[in-house]
Amino acid sequence: MPATSVLAAVELQTIASPQLWAITIAGLVALLVLDFVVTRRPHEVRMREAAGWSIFYLALPVVFGFGLWAWAGSTVAVEFFTGYVVEKSLSVDNLFVFMLLLGAFAVPAALAQRVLLYGIIGALVLRAVFIALGAAALQSGTWAFLLFGAILVLTAGKVFKDAASGREQEVDISSIRSIRLLRRFVPVTDDYRGSRLVVREAGRYALTPLALAIVAVFATDIVFAVDSVPAVYGVTEDPFLVFATNAFALLGLRALYFVLQGALSKLRYLNHGLALILAFIGVKLVLHWAHGIWPQVPEIPTLASLGVIVTVLLTVTLTSVRANQRDERRAGERPDR
Repeated sequence: MPATSVLAAVELQTIASPQLWAITIAGLVALLVLDFVVTRRPHEVRMREAAGWSIFYLALPVVFGFGLWAWAGSTVAVEFFTGYVVEKSLSVDNLFVFMLLLGAFAVPAALAQRVLLYGIIGALVLRAVFIALGAAALQSGTWAFLLFGAILVLTAGKVFKDAASGREQEVDISSIRSIRLLRRFVPVTDDYRGSRLVVREAGRYALTPLALAIVAVFATDIVFAVDSVPAVYGVTEDPFLVFATNAFALLGLRALYFVLQGALSKLRYLNHGLALILAFIGVKLVLHWAHGIWPQVPEIPTLASLGVIVTVLLTVTLTSVRANQRDERRAGERPDR
């Protein structure tokens, strides 16, 4: 490949026509409206309800992926499924942070799903912005692959360092700048007022703790968007597929939260696995950039990436389960004092 072509802009190819974009976005809006209808009446979500919605939202990307396979071929479908697995695994980490935030704000169980829904909508908006910025960066030159790869490798190092330290992940509300700023300029009520975000008291408007919880979730969405968008661009350069994988991964988080609420804390090696996945995709992006300059540098096929990612996730799950069982056995063998 000539050096001049490396400096040229990257021509992003997409399988999506304007009509497909319109249909996809309309379907996304319809699903969000459906979620609003479901959460309109605040209630505590039972396992049966959460499991039903989780199965529904897990089935949607499967149907969509096989539809892509029939319409655009196996390569596009494999890219979609690989990107979806990456985004879904990263979204599980989102859920763990959401769980910590809801606990820190003492959000009532009946209001938890409304906070999660607002957080998902905020995440979708932010992902759309970052996807557009990523596409613009890739069109400006192949340097963007190197930049995305570096971001993912550095992030992986930080995630692995935190995981290896054994420190419990926690949320300090006072350290969130957006919350400090709101409390400085806007009064906040001492207690929740149902699903209301703003109330009028003593002749002035005040925010409720529910509004602060939503702002905190939205603030964490920004951090996760910085990691997740470059990660999926390491799988596919098609902006439509990047958007679709993010949308499908986020849509079912509200219901999945209540299914995994108890299990999340038991996946003790989750962050170790996510660090490996981020580092792997970061290296994949760097190799892709280097291949454009030196064709003899190998690239990692998408199907191989899918295999590595699935293997890491299965290993993380199995090792976490075995470690928990070992601790339970030791606790049972410990003599009572």
